[in-house]
Amino acid sequence: MTHTTDTTAAVRSLLAPARLGPLHLPNHLVMAPLTRNRAAADGTATPLMATYYAQRATAGLIIAEASTPNAVGQTYPNITAIHTPSHVAGWRRVTDAVRAAGGGPMFLQLQHGGRVGHPATSGLTPVSPSPVPLPETIFTPDGHRPAVVPREMTVDDIRATVADFTTAARNAVAAGFQGVEVHSANGHLLHQFLAGNTNRRTDEYGGSVAGRIRFVREVVEAVAAAIGPERVGVRISPRNTVNGVDETDSDTLHPALVEALGGLGPAYLHLVYADPADPLFGRIRAAWPGTLIANPVLPELSAEAIGAESARLLAAGADLIALGRPFLANPDLVRRLALGGPLNPVRDRYLMYTGGATGYTDYPALDDQPSSASMVALDGPRVV
Repeated sequence: MTHTTDTTAAVRSLLAPARLGPLHLPNHLVMAPLTRNRAAADGTATPLMATYYAQRATAGLIIAEASTPNAVGQTYPNITAIHTPSHVAGWRRVTDAVRAAGGGPMFLQLQHGGRVGHPATSGLTPVSPSPVPLPETIFTPDGHRPAVVPREMTVDDIRATVADFTTAARNAVAAGFQGVEVHSANGHLLHQFLAGNTNRRTDEYGGSVAGRIRFVREVVEAVAAAIGPERVGVRISPRNTVNGVDETDSDTLHPALVEALGGLGPAYLHLVYADPADPLFGRIRAAWPGTLIANPVLPELSAEAIGAESARLLAAGADLIALGRPFLANPDLVRRLALGGPLNPVRDRYLMYTGGATGYTDYPALDDQPSSASMVALDGPRVV
């Protein structure tokens, strides 16, 4: 594969060492959190997962996949969790494996599904800011089933959930993670509080922008107080309508949220589907005082696309670049970019969620395959 001069320069900048607060990162590449349904039924990380993350240990920072802070927050079958001693022990095997492979820092994403859940999976009625059901079916151990009406959270429920996030963060540190990422994106519970169509409350947690961002601020504040703000990141996805959320006022909502969170001093803000051409990107960058991790939308899976999109984001003020599927399909992505080698294509999307090694730990490294170049257009919506 032949790089252009601009692409080569962009890739070189990605491979240079970086800092994240007190942490030294070997490069500017972040492995984005990717739910892959490989946990045990009770949410414990498995030995197969330890192999998967160890294979990708050369990422500058690994943000491990979404883990629920309590039982009612579970979204789908075989999703990881971090609220029991078994969960801590399972994740400890993963972080130990990454360290043994020479890996850098790891953060664990904390995700509560809110209305994105089902009694057939968790045994519990899901909760949400308001009793507005998910407008689509949801996958359960029994296959796709209609979503149920979530139970509206009381103020006591909200306080208990904040406490659960705090305990989960402490558990993550005990499991060997350097920090946690609070997931406030992609239509899950914290995002449901932000969006007007899922948050119809009239109390202090609803209505105005200040009310709708309150729960997110309280979670981040409590987690930062528990483990230190330098160990806390936050993920947001402005304008993202996945899982049926509709913010309607993103241009007002997210700058206010970012300003409120910035005062708490978290280690980073992780912006999903980042587009420097969107004026909101510039407003968020201006409002955020710390490290900004940008997750680009790639038009194709190639070193050229990664270099070009990363260059745009870094020039617009991003500090680190998060990639999802490129790391999924290429366990040695950093080496491939350094050598200008071809990239593996992502296989059948179905394999990403089926369990087992196929489509998970069996992607070949650069030395295990022919040297012919591979540039594959990614299918599906907004691939990261």
